[in-house]
Amino acid sequence: MTTFRRRLAEWRLPFLKQVVLGVPQWFPKATIFDSPRETTMAFPHLQQPSFLLASLKADSINKPFAQRCQDLVKVIEDFPAKELHTIFPWLVESIFGSLDGILIGWNLRCLQGRMNPVEYSIAMEFLDPGGPMMKLVYKLQAEDYKFDFPVSYLPGPVKASIQERVLPDSPLYHNKVQFPPTGGLGLNLALNPFEYYIFFFALSLITQKPLPVSLHVRTSDCAYFILVDRYLSWFLPTEGSVPPPLSSSPGGTSPSPAPRTPAMPFAFYGLHHTSLLKRHISHQTSVNADPASHEIWRSETLLQVFVEMWLHHYSLEMYQKMQSPHAKESFTPTEEHVLVVRLLLKHLHAFANSLKPEQTSPSTHSHATSPLEEFKRAAVPRFVQQKLYLFLQHCFGHWPLDASFRAVLEMWLSYLQPWRYAPEKQAQSSDSQPRCVSEKWAHFVQENLLMYTKLFVGFLNRALRTDLVSPKNALMVFRVAKVFAQPNLAEMIQKGEQLFLEPELVIPHRQHRLFTAPTVTGSFLSPWPPAVTDASFKVKSHVYSLEGQDCKYTPMFGPEVRTLVLRLAQLITQAKQTAKSISDQCVESPAGHSFLSWLGFSPTDPNGLYPANDLDEMGQDSIRKTDEYLEKALEYLRQIFRLSEAQLAQLTFALGTTQDENGKKQLPDCIVGDDGLILTPLGRYQIINGLRRFEIEYQGDSELQPIRSYEIPSLVRALFRLSSTINRRFADQMVALCSRDDFLGSFCRYHLTEPVLANRHLLSPVGRRQVANHARGPRLSLRFLGSYRTLLSLLLFFFVASLFCIGPLPCTLLLVLGYLLYAMAMTLLTERGKLHQL
Repeated sequence: MTTFRRRLAEWRLPFLKQVVLGVPQWFPKATIFDSPRETTMAFPHLQQPSFLLASLKADSINKPFAQRCQDLVKVIEDFPAKELHTIFPWLVESIFGSLDGILIGWNLRCLQGRMNPVEYSIAMEFLDPGGPMMKLVYKLQAEDYKFDFPVSYLPGPVKASIQERVLPDSPLYHNKVQFPPTGGLGLNLALNPFEYYIFFFALSLITQKPLPVSLHVRTSDCAYFILVDRYLSWFLPTEGSVPPPLSSSPGGTSPSPAPRTPAMPFAFYGLHHTSLLKRHISHQTSVNADPASHEIWRSETLLQVFVEMWLHHYSLEMYQKMQSPHAKESFTPTEEHVLVVRLLLKHLHAFANSLKPEQTSPSTHSHATSPLEEFKRAAVPRFVQQKLYLFLQHCFGHWPLDASFRAVLEMWLSYLQPWRYAPEKQAQSSDSQPRCVSEKWAHFVQENLLMYTKLFVGFLNRALRTDLVSPKNALMVFRVAKVFAQPNLAEMIQKGEQLFLEPELVIPHRQHRLFTAPTVTGSFLSPWPPAVTDASFKVKSHVYSLEGQDCKYTPMFGPEVRTLVLRLAQLITQAKQTAKSISDQCVESPAGHSFLSWLGFSPTDPNGLYPANDLDEMGQDSIRKTDEYLEKALEYLRQIFRLSEAQLAQLTFALGTTQDENGKKQLPDCIVGDDGLILTPLGRYQIINGLRRFEIEYQGDSELQPIRSYEIPSLVRALFRLSSTINRRFADQMVALCSRDDFLGSFCRYHLTEPVLANRHLLSPVGRRQVANHARGPRLSLRFLGSYRTLLSLLLFFFVASLFCIGPLPCTLLLVLGYLLYAMAMTLLTERGKLHQL
């Protein structure tokens, strides 16, 4: 404590009270300090009272954000690591929020430059990979401090594995698990400062509460998203090498950061151990790292932490259990989460493609290559592939069937196209024709076969359940079809499937090498003897490692998937026809049609064919885009699966394109059963998405039908009670009047009776049996007086009469006289029509 007290004497206590770091002004200030919880250090002897930490906490809400950051920079520069290590856990939590999501920190996910330019620039400068915060990390790194990170906040599969005392496969956790002391609670990881900082940074995307829907925040403009991009560009450079750790003192030497522990060859990353004797935590070994690995240990750590925290939420066993429809979701990613993962994948492709051509050939692999070059080659297949596949499988199976799936779709398509992020992409032709996929990407397609084939089938199943009339859904189908229709890509996928499906040759050493990792002294990059089956072996190894030995593979170009594609083509044709029908209906309808329908002056259809969707909101331009997307998607599908024009024409003919009244009278797809029509799966899809419908009309008591939007509820109920009272009191008299054979009887029947239900067209066989013999006696109905149309008509009539100086009483007499004349004419016409029917 002598050094610390000497510092206090130099700084003086008043200045210490000015050194604060708290919540920025764009967020409620008191939230970060409401919890009494403090981070526990890994070593008990370091648990000493810190006057600096107490002062920072006490004065953290007294000064503006800019001053707090400025003062903290001075603290990082002037205080030694011995004092700084006590404030480090609190400072990290103050910035990124607590792991339980209660404390929100600086809320970097909402901080945008256009909304808070001053705070944004200060925060970005402070957290920059070359900024003060990273200087603090390296300053503590040089002293080999360790910080406890609770295992309970790790992703589900990792947490379960550690709690079962089984060491996870990722080397990120090796030699870091700390057992609790006697009486202690929970397991912890002992992390160095860099690991601790990156763990918190990555998990803040997951642990913090999702952004409210009402808060319109563009993810790509937020400080968190831009920081992820800066960290990736700094630690995974596409040009040059990783910058060395920054020195925290002017003219001083850079601290030597701790290497990853234990150091493992790249061959071990991502491989599965078939041994039933799993590695127990108590058997953690400390392997001396190769000094050359010091160059990239921060890069490896950053990538492993990002992949573990963002993608490793589903294990193979968990994924297989999630196939059950009754399975409960353990983790649900957000759209923001998916967008950040897409940024990671795009940068990893650029990072891997930055290898020079002479470095990408397997024949050039040797011990002379630098660790960074080896890391570029191993980054995607060893760190990302399996976890991303399970992540995408979960999203394809559990994401809502709405337009937000576009984020998942674009993430998937970004991974499938590494050639888009290759340096030579700038040399593509300027014409509109898509560039042919080079044969050099065949190995990537084959080693990621399931990413192309099984996820494509998953997308087909989603597309068959969505409303393709919606422009957003049509755009997603178009995007997938366009990507897979790139010249030569379908042939590469088909070649990969052929390699996987070809019979296995029983070669003992190959069978052994399929599921056993190389020895520590061996080189994973050693060339194999050239043989034709090497490519087949790699494809099989990829499929079995992701799906298990007992997986059932459905070929993308097999008959089952081809049937799904034909169904999708049929639905695309159906959606195009429906969009045209909506377009024609919108053109024919006058601008004030909906208003007049509300008033009752035009026919209303309570069972309207087309529900409200994007087309209603965006108009003719949206309909044009939908038709364009679907037309191109159909053409791309025809190219991918070599569908003939005759097949597409047959699909169009099977739809029954001769629709009555623009498709309004066409029934859903169904078959005839013993009890009537039975919907097929296609028919259910058509009804759910409003593509077709049955013509159903109300068959019950007209007096008891639901109150319409053009009626006054309270007035309708009052008129119903009044008419019911009259009908009960004068029932016998009304029956007698309607039984007369003269004109008075016809006049009463016209007003007091309704069409017999037995004469109506009942669509339900069950309903026909129940109500065929049911008839009602004559009765008076006053419900028409409860509609806005009737009341507005009466008001207009009295208003026009007043313009001609006609009083209310004469106006009423004229109205009654006019109705009597109208009713008499209708009675004569009705009776004459009945005579003609006889």
